Amino acid sequence: MGLTKQYLRYVASAVFGVIGSQKANISYVTLRGGERGRYVAVAACEHVFIWDVRKGEKVLILQGQKHEVTFICPSPDGVHVAVGYEDGAVRIFSLLNGETNVSFNGHKSAVSIIQYDALGARLVTGSKDTDVIVWDVINESGLYRLKGHKDVVTQALFLKDKNLLVTCSKDSFVKWWDLDTQHCFKTLVGHRSEVWGMALLNRENRLLTGSADSELRAWDIRYLEQVSRTEGEPKVKKGKTLLDEDEDEDKQEEEDESLEDRILSCKKAGSILREARDRVVSLRTDTKNRIVACHGNDSVLELFTVLSEEEVQKKMTKKLKKAKKKAAKSQEETGEEAAEPVVEKIPTWVDCLSCAGGELKVALLLQNNTVETYSLKTLDKTPTANKTARLTLGGHRTDVRTLAFSSDNLAVLSASGDTVKVWNRSTLQVIRTMACEYALCSLFVPGDRQIILGTKSGKLQIFELASGSLLETVDAHDGALWSLCLAPDQRAIVSGSADKTVKFWDFELIKDKESGQKRLTVKHTRTLQLEEDVLCVKFSPDHRLLAVSLLDCTVKVFYTDTLKFFLSLYGHKLPVLCLDISHDSTLIATGSADRNVKIWGLDFGDCHRSMFAHDDSVMFLQFVPKTHLFFTAGKDRKIKQWDADKFEHIQTLEGHHREVWCLAISPNGDHLVSSSHDKSLRLWERTREPIILEEEREMEREAEFEESMAKGDVPVVSSAFRFGLQTFQLNAERIMEALEIYKAEARKMEDHKYACEHAGKETETKLIVIFLLCSVHLTHFFLSFLFANSELEVSLLVLPFPYIPELLQLFSSYIQQGLEVELVCRCLFFLLKIHFGQISSNQMLLSVIDELRTNTLSKVREIRDVMGFNSAALQFLQREIESKEDVMFFADATGKLEEKKKKRRKRERAILTIA
Repeated sequence: MGLTKQYLRYVASAVFGVIGSQKANISYVTLRGGERGRYVAVAACEHVFIWDVRKGEKVLILQGQKHEVTFICPSPDGVHVAVGYEDGAVRIFSLLNGETNVSFNGHKSAVSIIQYDALGARLVTGSKDTDVIVWDVINESGLYRLKGHKDVVTQALFLKDKNLLVTCSKDSFVKWWDLDTQHCFKTLVGHRSEVWGMALLNRENRLLTGSADSELRAWDIRYLEQVSRTEGEPKVKKGKTLLDEDEDEDKQEEEDESLEDRILSCKKAGSILREARDRVVSLRTDTKNRIVACHGNDSVLELFTVLSEEEVQKKMTKKLKKAKKKAAKSQEETGEEAAEPVVEKIPTWVDCLSCAGGELKVALLLQNNTVETYSLKTLDKTPTANKTARLTLGGHRTDVRTLAFSSDNLAVLSASGDTVKVWNRSTLQVIRTMACEYALCSLFVPGDRQIILGTKSGKLQIFELASGSLLETVDAHDGALWSLCLAPDQRAIVSGSADKTVKFWDFELIKDKESGQKRLTVKHTRTLQLEEDVLCVKFSPDHRLLAVSLLDCTVKVFYTDTLKFFLSLYGHKLPVLCLDISHDSTLIATGSADRNVKIWGLDFGDCHRSMFAHDDSVMFLQFVPKTHLFFTAGKDRKIKQWDADKFEHIQTLEGHHREVWCLAISPNGDHLVSSSHDKSLRLWERTREPIILEEEREMEREAEFEESMAKGDVPVVSSAFRFGLQTFQLNAERIMEALEIYKAEARKMEDHKYACEHAGKETETKLIVIFLLCSVHLTHFFLSFLFANSELEVSLLVLPFPYIPELLQLFSSYIQQGLEVELVCRCLFFLLKIHFGQISSNQMLLSVIDELRTNTLSKVREIRDVMGFNSAALQFLQREIESKEDVMFFADATGKLEEKKKKRRKRERAILTIA
């Protein structure tokens, strides 16, 4: 079963380095009756992290399964939080223990909005599948599905005192739903573009919507009770008479038009011009609906104070004396005042919370993997925003492009565009954070006390971990420094750059002028000049060879001591982005942007195997220490393990949600850490569980089948079917190849025939003998190939039509010669059935078809006559033998034996019945 060589499984151990994912919102939560505004919930890929913004610590992790989190909504009582995922699932977690007991599955795609009602008993969810679903949280069941939107649902709000729901979507419509009858009774069409957010204000008497332009539109809502009070007592309906029928028909249209106003009327009251000119990204209110927070794609967060009627009148009295008439009218219609604190970075999501004393707390999730909180005194005349907390320590601001393990397997180095961090592998806590330039490669100096970074500007930066200080910056190259490698003797390093050079550096200890103590530095010793940009360099473990990948899609191998050229490995169609050499210096594996991984021998430079590894560029490759197993990371978000001896795919590590940039394997091979464009670092751990490759492939096929079933919009094709289809295509290709060989040999036969006609007598005799032998061999060649094909009909089914006329002519000659008429007719009739239209419309094939008809009828008649004659002769011989020998043939004897057994069983049943 594949246990001859045992492989051990790697499993996901932890996710770290991500503070908050940009795909989901940020929300304030309350833990165990703690202080309000102290804890925030953010998405972290497939998990939800609860952060204590005061201490900057992670206090709770809500574990997800596989898909990314897309929305977070806490319950009104603060005990639960509802989480929506990319696959359309919704799970409700308890904030007391972090466990989930309720799960809803009703959407086909990512959840875009979740909202509780005032009591927390119902939940409404919107999705990218344009559906709105209302759920019963107590009974853990769905109540109803509301269909009507044509694009992604962006917001959904319950009304507190009425059983109504309002939703908005990217289809530019705002819809009002009556939940008693589950139908849409009103649609607002006053927006010219997508509606990205909305909020209910002034005791749900005003609706504020934000779209893709710079306007916030305000809508006045008047309910049925309010309409009745303003218009007086409701009219008493009179009994209808025959005279009233004509009048009712005339008024029917008016009644239909006013049907939507029977529940409420919603008319535009005015608009507010935002400072930003792009679309609204998030529109949030505090719990009292007194503050509206709005932001777009820029770095400005706008806060609007919602004023009561009395406050509006007071402010308008003052402003009418100073403002223009148009501005005064606009403020009168909107009744809102704006204050605008500017934040440092572009916010992705925002949440607001009102606290005692008129304090407003604002939490921002920024695009650079940062959470910031602000405090604002709304009662002040000129409110100013004060930054209260900033969560940055637990992650990088930009993507991590290089990783490295320390020699004792305990520390992990990660470097990005602005910082380098050293993590404790066991606790996943940051040990050191140091500012650096844009890092592309890194390594630990032997002894693990210093680290060296290669930067995009071509510099080498040396840091000391004990003090967290930058020791030295060396101007090493004129272009980006793409690769660093430590020499096997641990006394030197080699660097490769885009300036087409490979440089060798020795470690040295020099006396620091400022402190007077010795410190580490590097000394340039040699330079290897090349013709193309260098992308990756690697020493062989025996220190004999140096492999260099170049921009011209080749890998050059040089002798380390003399730098003489040794081998050139070419075969990749795109540049080789990564490579590594096995521990015994016998194999080199290369990964390229052409999505292939090639395994080469270092003795002769021969390619042992080329494997299609990923669905996108292979970004990183590294051997597991002291083995011939290696890992690859690709832009297809996957990490794969391979066997370089058997050329087999062992396992796939799935977990990242964006491109995987790099990975690092610990020196003992027990741990692996990877970084991705989703800002996360993932730690994988080797277990003692063995992997059986056959079972692994079967699990992959089942997962692929289930995924295709879940999509529903594509035909479900199993791996077995695809394998069978590939087999049939291969057989069809073999038929085409055999036909080409037949045609080529037939042309040679014509040449032999011509030579026979124009040769002497002795030569003519020899040529005739050769001609006859070749003709017999050629005639039976194609027939033997048809006999060997076990799936003949299906192979002919996928055969291209241009080969059909040649086959028909060949079949005609075979039938005329009487060669394997049964087999040839079987193929002929099948081809005529599936290509009847094309064959009958082809004038060139009429003569061939007519000849086939004549030959086939005559030959089949002859075979039928022969079979009939033989059958009659065998029956005659049977009768003669039976009359002479007085012995029945086997068929009749077997039949009579069965009759005797039946009679015996009947007698036994009769005896049992009597007894």
